[in-house]
Amino acid sequence: MTKLYAILLILSTVTAVAWSAAFDITEIHNQDQLLGRSTVAQTRDSMAGFDPNSLAKNKYTPPEEKNAEFWYDIANAEIAKRLKLPQPDTRKAKNLILFLGDGMSLTTVAAARILKGQLKGNTGEEDSLSFENFPHTGLSRTYCSNAQVPDSACTATAYLCGVKTNIVALGITAAVNFNNCSGSEDPTNHVSSIAAWAQAAGKASGIVTTTTLTHASPSGAYAHTTNRFFESDTDIVTYGEGENDPAYCTDIATQLITQEPGKNFDVMLGGGMGKFLPNTIEDKFGKQGERSDGVNLLSKWQSLHPDGALAYNRNQLLSVNGTKLKRLIGLFNSGVMDFHKRADADLKPTLEEMTEKAIEVASQNENGYFLFIEGGLIDYGNHYNVPQLGLDEVHELSKAVQKALDITDPEDTLIVVTSDHAHPLSISGYPGRGTDILGLNQHDTDVNGVKYATLNYAVGMEQYLDENGQRVDLTEKIKDPSFLYPSYIKGAIGVHAGDDVGIFATGPQSHLFSGMMQQHTIPHLMAYAACIGDGPTLCD
Repeated sequence: MTKLYAILLILSTVTAVAWSAAFDITEIHNQDQLLGRSTVAQTRDSMAGFDPNSLAKNKYTPPEEKNAEFWYDIANAEIAKRLKLPQPDTRKAKNLILFLGDGMSLTTVAAARILKGQLKGNTGEEDSLSFENFPHTGLSRTYCSNAQVPDSACTATAYLCGVKTNIVALGITAAVNFNNCSGSEDPTNHVSSIAAWAQAAGKASGIVTTTTLTHASPSGAYAHTTNRFFESDTDIVTYGEGENDPAYCTDIATQLITQEPGKNFDVMLGGGMGKFLPNTIEDKFGKQGERSDGVNLLSKWQSLHPDGALAYNRNQLLSVNGTKLKRLIGLFNSGVMDFHKRADADLKPTLEEMTEKAIEVASQNENGYFLFIEGGLIDYGNHYNVPQLGLDEVHELSKAVQKALDITDPEDTLIVVTSDHAHPLSISGYPGRGTDILGLNQHDTDVNGVKYATLNYAVGMEQYLDENGQRVDLTEKIKDPSFLYPSYIKGAIGVHAGDDVGIFATGPQSHLFSGMMQQHTIPHLMAYAACIGDGPTLCD
């Protein structure tokens, strides 16, 4: 195990250098690439025939599921079923924290757990992530109204708004057709989020993410849009298929800064500065803004909140006195933030540090708070078939959860950790105890006697076949810190999976988060525990 430990430490050290040379995350991690684009940033006109909007087309939605009440009824029934059981906890939750590991399948959790242990020099399988020690666990069914395998938008609408909707849509019912701006602007089609419920109860609120503040997952807390890719006004033209005009469809960044509940957030930390700035000026990271309307939304936010502050790097964030500052925005990249292994530690805050600062700011409210905190790059690591990066992002999420546990009171703070969707990552064969989780299975071969990787994906970029279609020996290749893990279906990029995902809960009423449940029941259970929202509550 000493040898394995040394190898893992070396790989951990050199990965940042290798990946920095191979990719520029600020270019390859955007909407197009997430859906299978090339690793070169492109305009909509040069997408070589690929339609990023195809994700939302030609999919059937059961008519009854277009009504929000259909989903509310299911959630209420799932709550009622749990309340018929003995209730071991009478505590009310003052504070609510929902952690999301984007794309964190149960296999990803298991692999991250093993890697964590192996980095300590142990066999690994016996280790645990912080949230795996929570007293209560359950499973979440992740399908959406028209999708057997979902994306991060319809799932965000489920676990934040309590309603399932169509794939790619955010904060609206499934009654709205794809790219229908008039439908998404109609308040009768809107569904409110647990962030809005918390604000109505006088609580503080905020979002934290390693992606962009306008990315699909955090946007579920505040946005109402037919297309998750409408992050800026320019994106509406790019992804609107000629049917949409920014004058009639409000982009996500504008909604965050100017509309409720986004404009009321006490803290917002993540990436995506470009979505808030006009393309006539350069952002703090040397790139042009993305907006075509000439609006500087950060200046607008500052004028709306003169008592607030903006942070652009780690030092600025850590220097903020969160016990005195009323509002805080932190933007730490033009686009999504860098993988932790690749990030400049002097400039980029960790998810743990952002979590601590968000709790510090939100804790000023005597009525409590709701925070959404996302480890968003787990998904990116899996999409790119590079678990060595994705699993490290799980470790970062685990550290953030532990920090939240350390600085909150378990008597009044409900913490829930879950995922939006799975990825088709497998731990395969019969590797012996302590086998390098990032290496080859040393205890089995294919029919031709060739060893194979313990970790494999269903769909991805590399099948590692010779001219005769036979698998090649990966003994040397897998030692490369930027190694792309094998898949058996050739794709432009990795895809999501339809597996159930885990739910881990601790704190007041955490016993309710057990068993199998629909994903959209999660916010209703959290609201029940905190006595907020319009559904059944502990205080009834």
